Amino acid sequence: MTPTATSDTEALTQLSRAVDQLRAQVGRRIVGQQDVIDGILTAILGGGHALLIGVPGLAKTLMVSTVAEALRLSFNRVQFTPDLMPSDITGTEIIEEDLTTGKRAFRFVQGPIFSNVVLADEINRTPPKTQAALLQAMQEHEVTAGGQTWHLPEPFFVLATQNPIEQEGTYPLPEAQLDRFMLELRVGYPSRAEEESIVEQTTGVRPEKLDAVLDAETVRSMQELVRRIPVSKQLVRSAVALARMTRPADGSAPPFIREFVEWGAGPRASQYLVLGAKARAALAGRPMADLEDVRTVAPSVLRHRVVTNFAAEAAGRTSEDLMRELIGGAGWEG
Repeated sequence: MTPTATSDTEALTQLSRAVDQLRAQVGRRIVGQQDVIDGILTAILGGGHALLIGVPGLAKTLMVSTVAEALRLSFNRVQFTPDLMPSDITGTEIIEEDLTTGKRAFRFVQGPIFSNVVLADEINRTPPKTQAALLQAMQEHEVTAGGQTWHLPEPFFVLATQNPIEQEGTYPLPEAQLDRFMLELRVGYPSRAEEESIVEQTTGVRPEKLDAVLDAETVRSMQELVRRIPVSKQLVRSAVALARMTRPADGSAPPFIREFVEWGAGPRASQYLVLGAKARAALAGRPMADLEDVRTVAPSVLRHRVVTNFAAEAAGRTSEDLMRELIGGAGWEG
């Protein structure tokens, strides 16, 4: 074993311990929702963004702010509303007068996007022009304003929330923007025991502050470590095959995809399937990703990238149903 491989193995062990500590800290405030929390951690370690979808009252906002607090990262929450402007997110230029010389000059005042973790709360409640203000930040980690480009702090994540039941006065995210999210995480109702525990915790003494487990520099080094995790050629072929099978025009697409899907997932899905698999392996302290890791992240990677057609709507088939059936098949595993 080479020195680099040995050091990476030790680093993976440390990462796994740190993740366990992080889960423990988050668990002091969030009851249950372990799959969603692991999804958020997968996106963070993979260097991607996550979209959390769930009905009101399921602690989506609290979950994101809690993870940010436990990571000792700068955090800003933006409440998306119909009157929100792009400059309310990215920042704006103001005229400032020099009291000594009397000269006036423009100065850029940074918006809430300039933080490590940005919570875009109810992202579908703001018009497309404001939603689009996030596109450059999410893809290039920078903002252009007044002819100048400003780099965002690293690491940088957008964790957005969306309510699936109130659609009046909302603006559905375009497919191009949905594709920027590495994962779409579904936040479900808690179990009876979990709900009883939630009520006990939230109606008693207010919880104490969390202990920060990781800082920005450590998170960046973990992201680099995740990218160094090896994957086999066969795993890459399987991930690409799965993504291509979501495209109805592709020869490998099964009949139900051709019947119910208008547009399938693009190449970014293949990339995130592999990156997500690497991140899942790192969370478990394993030195190599396997096919089971791909299968675990596949629903969250694919369901928001697949556009169903009218036939699917008439038949009551959702992208979630179709992806579950596709992932459960054996044709993509090679």
